[in-house]
Amino acid sequence: MSHYDSNPFDEDEVNPFSDSAVRRGSGQSNYGGGAFYTTNPGSVPPATSRLSPLPPEPYDRGATIDIPLDSAKDLKAKEKELQAKEAELKKREQELKRKEDAIARSGIVIEEKNWPPFFPLIHHDIANEIPIHLQKMLYVAFTTFLGLVICLTWNIVAVTTAWIKGEGPTIWLLAIIYFISGVPGAYVLWYRPLYRAMRTDSALKFGWFFLFYLLHIGFCIFSTVAPPIIFKGKSLAGILPAIDLLSGNALVGTFYFIGAACFCAESLLSIWVIQQIYMYFRGSGKAAEMKREAATRTMMAAL
Repeated sequence: MSHYDSNPFDEDEVNPFSDSAVRRGSGQSNYGGGAFYTTNPGSVPPATSRLSPLPPEPYDRGATIDIPLDSAKDLKAKEKELQAKEAELKKREQELKRKEDAIARSGIVIEEKNWPPFFPLIHHDIANEIPIHLQKMLYVAFTTFLGLVICLTWNIVAVTTAWIKGEGPTIWLLAIIYFISGVPGAYVLWYRPLYRAMRTDSALKFGWFFLFYLLHIGFCIFSTVAPPIIFKGKSLAGILPAIDLLSGNALVGTFYFIGAACFCAESLLSIWVIQQIYMYFRGSGKAAEMKREAATRTMMAAL
């Protein structure tokens, strides 16, 4: 007779921690199912385990590195080339220094053109090359040089208007000649000698300046009056041609009067400049020094 089971749905109690359950689970896969894909903890190695290190490579102290002979030759060639260039640069540097020393001993100053700034034509650096107590006088002297440029420029304008009004082209050509010869002549003959005299304190250069600056003052005074000696004086914008032209054409006469005023102001300022420089020249003992230098040069020339 069969055994009667009171509860057919009742499952047998199984202890999951028993050895038999473990044995049953040992035959299963290492990966668990379900929503989370995980490995079986029993198959993961412990955290303390690590890989064994690789054995060190042998090192031979006597081993040599093979360098291609071509590259070694190239390095030596480049090294020789650099040494040759370095020797050449040193030679040029020594030669340049020797020339600079020779120029410094001879008293020659290398002048770099720096004025006017937009188109350098001359060397001009009063603030850095001239002693402080002489800078004011040289600035005023430079003003007279610029004043002469303005006077001769305006003279061309005035004479051009007179030529247009029927005075002829000859006076205009003379005005151009005055400008072309007067501006560079003034710079070369009296302003540059004065600049160098104040920079180097040379008595002979002061004498050169006085000689040609007196000619400059004479020309300005002559231009102010403009007597009717050369083409009735109308090639210069002076007082006498201004009076003569004023009756015929007021515009031309006015231009000539303006030119006469410019020449007059230039004359007065130039007289003040030569007076101040002469006072410095006498007070600093340059006159006696100039006489001694002139006597020495005369004696050397005679011998």
